[in-house]
Amino acid sequence: MSSAAPGSYLLQAEIAACHARAASVEETDWPRITMLYELLGQIEPSPIVELNRAVAVCMAFGPETALSIVEALTREPALENYHLLPSVRGDFLFRLARFDEARAAFAHAATLAGNQREREFLLGRVRECDAKLH
Repeated sequence: MSSAAPGSYLLQAEIAACHARAASVEETDWPRITMLYELLGQIEPSPIVELNRAVAVCMAFGPETALSIVEALTREPALENYHLLPSVRGDFLFRLARFDEARAAFAHAATLAGNQREREFLLGRVRECDAKLH
């Protein structure tokens, strides 16, 4: 029996299994997924892993904690044109009732979206922010 640390494929499978076992988003074991992403980030650090960890942190511990992770990622050149970064940031800001900032993040994400369906979804989030502001 090996006592080696888990590899990236095992960690990714564990994350997928956590999602698959959950009957709903609310029943998902977000603290475990957060821990698994932390381990994955230690053995295969990447901005995408860190963004996924931020989402898990948000779901487990709230958007305020997760927002600091995303704010740090905004300085990551590899994510400069990645629409999911401002989209995730916008979602966290929306959850924090910071609707002006959320609106700007969703609008920016819409300009980066790679297809019409994603763009329409993000523009819908812009409209949600507008409704909260008026």
